[in-house]
Amino acid sequence: MNKSEHQAQEILEKYDRESVTRTIRSSWLKYLVGALAVAYSLFHVYITFYPMPTILQRSVHVSVACALIFLLYPSRSANKHKGVSIFDGLFFILSILTSVYLFVEYLPITTTRGGIPNDWDIVMAIIMVVLVLETTRRITGWILPIFAGVCLLYPFISHLSFMPDSLLTRPYDLGDIFGQLYLKTEGIFSTAIGASVSFVFLFILFGAFLERSGMGKLFNDLALALAGNKQGGPAKVAVISSGFMGSINGAAVANVVGTGAFTIPLMKKIGYDKNFAGAVEASASVGGQILPPIMGASAFIMSETTGVSYGTIALAALLPALLYYLGVIAQVHFRAGRFNLKGLSKDQLPELKKVLKLRGHMLLPIIFLVVCLANAIPVGYCACYTILFTIVVSWFKKETRMGPKAILEALISGAKNSLSVTAACAVVGIVIGVVNLTSFGTVLISSIISLGAGSLFITLLLTMVASIVLGMGLPSIPAYIITATMAAPALAQFDVPILVAHMFVFYFGIFANITPPVALAAFAGAGISGGDPMKTGFYSLKLALAGFIIPFMFVYNPQMLMIDITGVEMTAKAFSLPAWHQIVFVIVTSVIGVISLSSAVEGYFSVALSWFERVLLAVGGIMLIAPEAVTDMLGMCLVAICLLINYKKSCSVKNA
Repeated sequence: MNKSEHQAQEILEKYDRESVTRTIRSSWLKYLVGALAVAYSLFHVYITFYPMPTILQRSVHVSVACALIFLLYPSRSANKHKGVSIFDGLFFILSILTSVYLFVEYLPITTTRGGIPNDWDIVMAIIMVVLVLETTRRITGWILPIFAGVCLLYPFISHLSFMPDSLLTRPYDLGDIFGQLYLKTEGIFSTAIGASVSFVFLFILFGAFLERSGMGKLFNDLALALAGNKQGGPAKVAVISSGFMGSINGAAVANVVGTGAFTIPLMKKIGYDKNFAGAVEASASVGGQILPPIMGASAFIMSETTGVSYGTIALAALLPALLYYLGVIAQVHFRAGRFNLKGLSKDQLPELKKVLKLRGHMLLPIIFLVVCLANAIPVGYCACYTILFTIVVSWFKKETRMGPKAILEALISGAKNSLSVTAACAVVGIVIGVVNLTSFGTVLISSIISLGAGSLFITLLLTMVASIVLGMGLPSIPAYIITATMAAPALAQFDVPILVAHMFVFYFGIFANITPPVALAAFAGAGISGGDPMKTGFYSLKLALAGFIIPFMFVYNPQMLMIDITGVEMTAKAFSLPAWHQIVFVIVTSVIGVISLSSAVEGYFSVALSWFERVLLAVGGIMLIAPEAVTDMLGMCLVAICLLINYKKSCSVKNA
């Protein structure tokens, strides 16, 4: 392991608990984990085509994930080099037992007892809750378990006299609480786990197959070949490669470390400030979660939650995501111009033809996936077909060929990579169960609306803050689930369509990863670059500025999502493409607006901008991002005036 890779691993362990896996020395344990992981992956492929009763397949999904976590992740980081303890072994057995119990008692629970828990049901439910909390603590840290624990405490004390009137409820007994969490699909086995079983796991598995076939190498080389020699080339390479990889793997912090170990030193080499270099990698990696077609698998959770088809969500997310990345690349470009930062020489870069000749065929699985989704093939089927297609395509070239060993490694890697998502979705199910059982969600929504004082804009600001706070320190999928449960319903009171509301909270829940004081992705970038974590965080915010504005724009003007949304109720009634000329107009004005805003932020276009020009250009850019005829006309005038002034200054500099 070279120095940069060793440093990257240290940073990942510092900021991502998921990286602290146990060192497995025993051959029997290695084979047990491998066999269980392979069986776990194949189980998900099997139930895609031959589904089981909902609660049973979800229970297997959670219990086997818990069992693997107890084998792979020690209770403390200091124990990573030690073997499996007696307690880990006991937890492993209990994890499997919780699912076996549901299989044995499934018919009595659903027929004879009608879902009413008996004593053994309650005991197994308590065990399941404890196991989920502990596995989540081991793999993601303390934030999620503490949050879920506080929520779980609420129904136990919600009837006591010291509670505020708005939070008072009827008394709940153990059967009410733990029956909700374990015996129904409204708790641990909620829609969050449902989406994880049906969609998320399969796309994580697909990502593992792409990784084993050399997709990461392809993205890096392709980005270098396309942008490496341009102005500020390495930073543009970081944005492109991190965006692609972030969309597939869905883990912002891990993506920062994985691609940042390569891109950040290159950025520093040509003269980028170390804080800015770390911020570029962080903002690009986080943006991958909003980039179709895979969107870090969060789109599938959104589809399950809203009832809107995945294809519609991916189409709606396309323009905002491209505008976000355009904003990041534009800032990188203007900063390079401002400080005269050149790209890498061509002899240091791979040739585009050679890259495409060697590994270009591995882009075919992505194209195949998009075609399958566009033809309305069920999402789970699409993932399975694409995995098989990836294996076939990998045989086109010796460098990418996947043999039996590589396939087994991909099956194991996919199972391991899914564990953090499964644990997070399961523990978020505790929160969902409490919200469904009590009035807590309604109270939170009422509080947001009350503070908003009847103003949509103020409510949007409060929802933005709530989403960022709720998303701090969390992976993108649990961040979205929590914000969708706790914050998105507040926007329904203002007739904001369901998809727009969920996209709004989705953006800000994800951007919590680059928002100080808990900006995990930015902190990881700073660790690799040697920069200051807080300064890197604020640079990340600056780079992501367009992403903070765009969600407000598509609330007020949903045509920015490039779909017509008819009906304003909390149901997805009809989604269709607007007229082509509307799409073209929105795209052109939004692109000019984002570039203008980026130029204003960096204070540079062809030459340096004065403070007056920056203000004028920023206002004009924001007006152009908002897809309204009047604001577009005013914005275009302001931008034209600024660019004319800047052009004259540029001519004066050249003639001097």
